[in-house]
Amino acid sequence: MANQEDNFKKVISHAKEYGYVFQSSEIYDGLSAIYDYGQNGAELKKNIREYWWKAMVQLNDNIVGLDSAIFMHPTIWKASGHVDAFNDPLIDNKDSKKRYRADVLIEDYVGKLDSKIEKEVKKATKRFGESFDKEQFLSTNQRVVDYKEQGDAILKRMGKSLEKEDLADIRALIEELDIACPMSGSKNWTDVKQFNLMFGTKLGASAESAMDLYLRPETAQGIFVNFLNVQKSGRMKIPFGIAQTGKAFRNEIVARQFIFRMREFEQMEMQFFIQPGTQKEWYDVWKEKRMKWHLSLGLGQDNYRFHDHDKLAHYADAAADIEFRFPFGFKELEGIHSRTDFDLGSHEKFSGKKLQYFDHETNKNYVPYVLETSIGLDRMFLAVFSNSLQEEELENGTTRTVLKLPAVLAPNKAAILPLLKKDGLPEVAHEIVDDLKWDFNVIYDEKDAVGRRYRRQDANGTPFCITVDHQTLEDKTVTIRHRDSMEQERVAIADLKEIIHEAVDMKSWLKKMD
Repeated sequence: MANQEDNFKKVISHAKEYGYVFQSSEIYDGLSAIYDYGQNGAELKKNIREYWWKAMVQLNDNIVGLDSAIFMHPTIWKASGHVDAFNDPLIDNKDSKKRYRADVLIEDYVGKLDSKIEKEVKKATKRFGESFDKEQFLSTNQRVVDYKEQGDAILKRMGKSLEKEDLADIRALIEELDIACPMSGSKNWTDVKQFNLMFGTKLGASAESAMDLYLRPETAQGIFVNFLNVQKSGRMKIPFGIAQTGKAFRNEIVARQFIFRMREFEQMEMQFFIQPGTQKEWYDVWKEKRMKWHLSLGLGQDNYRFHDHDKLAHYADAAADIEFRFPFGFKELEGIHSRTDFDLGSHEKFSGKKLQYFDHETNKNYVPYVLETSIGLDRMFLAVFSNSLQEEELENGTTRTVLKLPAVLAPNKAAILPLLKKDGLPEVAHEIVDDLKWDFNVIYDEKDAVGRRYRRQDANGTPFCITVDHQTLEDKTVTIRHRDSMEQERVAIADLKEIIHEAVDMKSWLKKMD
């Protein structure tokens, strides 16, 4: 665990040092669990959003985009169940006075069992070498099987108790597992209570006439209430989807783990409207499609897994998470939910307006079922960033810190470096910048020795360094250095655009999904 914590601390400090993520309002001592994205973070975030939007909207002829408002009529949140059921189970430690999410304490306990399984796998891999069969080991090693069964049983019991709102059993489970307060080590717990996560605000000029509103806790409801608007204006036929990215707000009491769990965050969601009875096949289709999208970025298949829900939300008939191996273990990155007709049916009831689709093929009206894919943009940012940050031992005995971001997502695609600040080299470098900047984000860097500049760009995640030297003046060629391999080659200035394009083009990355 200590090693995990150290790695995570490196991720957080690197994100700040290289202009990716800053604590919000830092000069005023910051706001807890709220972050700002710096100059590089804003670009990486935008690139992830575009990579998702292109795959989801542009490449699907039956999915369109939407941008709905953050403020919405308060009855929407009554209809969606958020007013009554959008709660977290909280528990306080009487000695440390610290508050925790009871379900997270239990999940962290199970996470430790997962870590023990991974340790056993590592030991066995070392022992058996190439003949090691991981699948067989996981299913036959008694110690591993016991850990797995224990973890599954704990999560199942927790799921059932949360479903029945049996908060006394959640506390009993924490006590049976001997879970201590992570801060103080004390096991002196209060009862578990429910806490609503929505931020309230007011709309109106005077206190007497002001209307109570909420900041939206998710972007999905903006899609549901616009279902008919989009369907009719776009003459959409079922099955079709509506996608949206945007800010959501949750009053997380136990926000932690950097940008993994924040109070203000961004979602990328797609609601897919389907004929009732077809949800099982669409659920499988979207599970596969979304996993392929993740794998297209090359972050490593071993870092992803599906987790099927034991405890289903009141509206769902199937749900799975795509979990990612973050520096603090496997956690939810994206959810795929079969939501049945709960959303449109509920809004029909509360609004008194018909939200139905007339199917010309069957000559019937029906309330469509919904299949949802929902991913946190900030979590995706953390997955990409933490996975890419690496310390490498070099042949000469030194180490380098390199941020091996997928080139398609990197904030800057190339850095243009004049070897010296004289002899006309900066002028040629600026010409290259002026030409390339129409197609790519590129930067100019002339400070320090060229080797130090390479290291700086490695740590910044820039895929290419282009060095202008005296030979450039003679034959219009430059040295291009590849971040990941550190290999250098001599190429014509005229070929730079094509070389960079080949490496960063979204089309070639997304084609890996086919």
